[in-house]
Amino acid sequence: MSRSKTVLLSSGLVLGLVLVAILNFAPSYVEKQFNRLSPAKDIKITEQAMLLHDNLFIGDWHSDSLMWDRDLNEDSDFGHVDFPRLQQGNVALQMFTTVTKSPSGINYERNESDASDNVTKLALLQSWPIATWSSLTQRALYQAKKLHQFVAAQPQKFRFIDSKHTLNAFVQARQSDLRLVGALLGTEGSHALDGDLANIQVLYDAGFRMMSLQHFFDNKLGGSLHGTTGAGLTVFGRDAVLAMQKRNIIVDISHSSVQVVKDVLAISQKPLVISHTGLYGHCQSPRNIPDELMQTIAQAGGLVAVGYWDGAVCDISVTNVAAAIKYGIDLLGAQHIALGSDFDGATTVVFDTSELVQLTQALLDAGLSEPDIRLVMGENMQRFLLANLPD
Repeated sequence: MSRSKTVLLSSGLVLGLVLVAILNFAPSYVEKQFNRLSPAKDIKITEQAMLLHDNLFIGDWHSDSLMWDRDLNEDSDFGHVDFPRLQQGNVALQMFTTVTKSPSGINYERNESDASDNVTKLALLQSWPIATWSSLTQRALYQAKKLHQFVAAQPQKFRFIDSKHTLNAFVQARQSDLRLVGALLGTEGSHALDGDLANIQVLYDAGFRMMSLQHFFDNKLGGSLHGTTGAGLTVFGRDAVLAMQKRNIIVDISHSSVQVVKDVLAISQKPLVISHTGLYGHCQSPRNIPDELMQTIAQAGGLVAVGYWDGAVCDISVTNVAAAIKYGIDLLGAQHIALGSDFDGATTVVFDTSELVQLTQALLDAGLSEPDIRLVMGENMQRFLLANLPD
């Protein structure tokens, strides 16, 4: 073999090894930069909190874990959520949301609709199927497929919830096995529709039972809270909301502009959810909508799920997260507050899902009653799903 061929062969081998290293190690490196854990020191958990926590039915309305290149059946040492850690935290229900478009910088103030999209880069880096490189619907379907595979791999531990029937069966089974975890699917914005109403049925058939309307960008349905127009619900958006509700898909108005929220409230035949948020009166962040709108949502039977990251609660200490929840209870009533962590959503938090007992302790320390803690930590989510999932 000639020297030039040997050099070319060696160079090709080196490039191949570099590519393998990138594909194997870069995804986890990238996630570690986005999903951070900044643990608090010297959190004292009392026996009262431990006993209460072990007897709670806990539910979380929002985690973006499917976006990342992790086996959620494995207990990972980074990120915020996987099934083993859900078991460790005594979490009964987890809504997994699928991110299909997200801006560089994650700016809450203003994002142009044609701005650079991080999910496209992530899809390439993580070797997602070619169809996901251009189709946002395919991105949602790919993440849904991953969840179905995770659940199918360990059916004795994990259940997929898509109806009142499957939820009732899960709740009954969990009474004798507290390590059972139920998983649900939602979208992070209806960018996942790719502008086509027919894709609502496509996503429904894949198991999606909650759909939010916007994420960081304005879209065909209307304005984002972080877009450029502040526009309300479009004709397409109105048709989409009605089509979702006809199928008993829960409508999530997280990230929607103030006018979109008002417009949805005006036409909605069913209660709404804000799957991850803060309360503006507690944290005056551009991520949070006015308290008056929150009251209207609650008066219509809706749920407001409080998150744990700075955009929602300003100060991410567990004491302040508990303060945000207490503010929400005082404003809306305990029956309208739930948990919406935004775990694995490019967020920094002080506890992951395995450490939720810290929140139980903080809620007790904030003076909340045990019945109110039970409602907020998951009973409200269970009740809402039983009332609003398809039969």
